[in-house]
Amino acid sequence: MAVIIQSYAEFEQWVGKEIGVSAFHRITQQQINQFAEATLDHQWIHTDPDRAARESQFQSTIAHGYLTLSLVPYLWNQIADVQNIRMLVNYGIEEMKFNQPVLVNNEVRLRVVLESLVNLRGIAKATMQVTMEIKDNKKPAFTANILFLYHFN
Repeated sequence: MAVIIQSYAEFEQWVGKEIGVSAFHRITQQQINQFAEATLDHQWIHTDPDRAARESQFQSTIAHGYLTLSLVPYLWNQIADVQNIRMLVNYGIEEMKFNQPVLVNNEVRLRVVLESLVNLRGIAKATMQVTMEIKDNKKPAFTANILFLYHFN
């Protein structure tokens, strides 16, 4: 169940706290292939299961790092339902580090802590510490600070 946030004041109560964790999402070969098509990144480590099984140290294909990163908005929406906004803008990424490859059929989920919330003349700048966890793996796929701008009504 997503946390409902209806105002800047409600959002501000989460500063320094974990807002939540998403459900797990399985990364399929079809999703990897579709991402390769969309980004024109067809490296064999992502798109050739037979070659990856033979030549890769992982013995399978792996998801593009940017594919896992692109899941942040989808998984974030499972964690929080920020209401009463006119617009949400992806503002930036800081301190991004890919820590562990995500193999095909791995399941990943997002863990979010609200690091800070700043009022920029009526626009809320939220900095969230995000960790993309891989099921049954101690190392996360990545860690980053994600910045969103919320234009509350």
